Order: sequence, then C-alpha cells, then structure tokens
Amino acid sequence: MSNTYPRGMYFEEFETGQHLRTAGRTVTEADVMAFAGLSGDYNQIHTDAHYSQSTPFGQRIAHGLLCLSIASGLLMRTNVLEGTVIAFREISDWKFVKPVFLGDTIHVEMDVDQTRSLPRLSAGSLIVGIQVKNQDDETVMKGTWSVLVMNRPA
Repeated sequence: MSNTYPRGMYFEEFETGQHLRTAGRTVTEADVMAFAGLSGDYNQIHTDAHYSQSTPFGQRIAHGLLCLSIASGLLMRTNVLEGTVIAFREISDWKFVKPVFLGDTIHVEMDVDQTRSLPRLSAGSLIVGIQVKNQDDETVMKGTWSVLVMNRPA
C-alpha cells in the first residue's frame, strides 16, 4: 500500500485567469454550535433561535468566520493546493456581503488574479480572487487571498 497522497499544482502550473469552482457544503446547526464552542462566540444571533427571530434577519445566521473557514476547506478538498501550498499569507478586502443561514449550501469560486515568482524561496505567490456563493448563486462573501506555493522540483 502506497503512502503517497494526491499532489496539488505547482506554482508554474497556475496562470492568470484560471477559474475554479468547488463542490458545495451545507452549513448545519451542528457546524454553528461546534464553531461557537471552539471560538467562544456564543452570540445569540448564531445560537438562539427565539432571539434571532427579532433581528433583521428573522432567523439564526452562521458565523462569518465559520463560513470563511469552510470556504478554505472547500478549496483544499479540490486538491489543487494539496502538498504544494507553503503558507496562507494574507486575506485582503474581505467583505461579508450577505448572511449565511443554517441550511444554506455554499461553494467557492476562485480566480487566479496574479502570479509572482519568488526564486529565493523556490516558490511563487498567487493572488486569488475568492467569491463564496450560496445555493442561489448569490455572493455571500468575497475578497482576495494570497498564498505561497512551491515550485516544481528540479
């Protein structure tokens, strides 16, 4: 039995303009409660069904940071960066556009906006535009991520 894992893409395999769409994932009550326990964020808008009915949303919403974490996991499930990503360097211009409700299914769309070789590190920097969308194809959050990806071995 082999101990090898699927490998992601090396820096040289990325090109400006590449587009990737992930599979979807439904955000559940269990996700919200587990995240509340992990983060310590038990805000009633996330955890109290009765209270949240009185808010402008009319129901509970998932933590924004939970959905950001799920988005990162959805991208990793594609294996595009499996074993080749060195570091998640930066999130910039991040906007929480619309709420994610319990029961919503989100997916990620990623566009490679910029590539920059970093020969000193035997790697390259990718600037990727990220849009997290719900089951109705509405953008619920968006921004830019910077990741460091290893070069193809010599």
